[in-house]
Amino acid sequence: MNTLLYILVGLVLLIVVLALIAPKSYAVSRSITVNKPIGEVYNYLKLMKNQDHWSPWQERDPDMKKTFTGNDGEVGFISAWESEHKQVGSGEQEIVGLKENEEITTHLRFLKPFKSESDAYLRVNEADGGTKVTWGFSGHNKFPMSIFMLFMNMDKAVGADFEQGLAKLKSVLEN
Repeated sequence: MNTLLYILVGLVLLIVVLALIAPKSYAVSRSITVNKPIGEVYNYLKLMKNQDHWSPWQERDPDMKKTFTGNDGEVGFISAWESEHKQVGSGEQEIVGLKENEEITTHLRFLKPFKSESDAYLRVNEADGGTKVTWGFSGHNKFPMSIFMLFMNMDKAVGADFEQGLAKLKSVLEN
């Protein structure tokens, strides 16, 4: 009985220590320069339905079910998706802020494969006769997900998807 108690206390202590050292937040971003004027790039990006043309997750599951609420390109517009693909899952993205020719901010609510929320953005800046597009997102790791983040590099995992999506965005806008 004492051995079982020691094992149980040890496991609880391990979980507490891991929770204390686990990352409490994350932020990922990637950028690319598109050879188009800033206004043209911004007006394309603010329409969330256009993400179907360059999103890496749309490419993973072109048959995902999507529903839309509100007016695309306006604050309050919601794009929701449902997919059985484990890397796509289900959730919704809502436009929460627009700064003309500067930034589109959204709030992501993931439902599957696990519940979480993140804030995302697409920023545009003039750069070398074109437009620099920065795609990023950030959020907070709640317990117990924070412990999993000790073993997962969010920047590496999502950063590759952002790079793929931005490269496709560049191709779509420049062709």
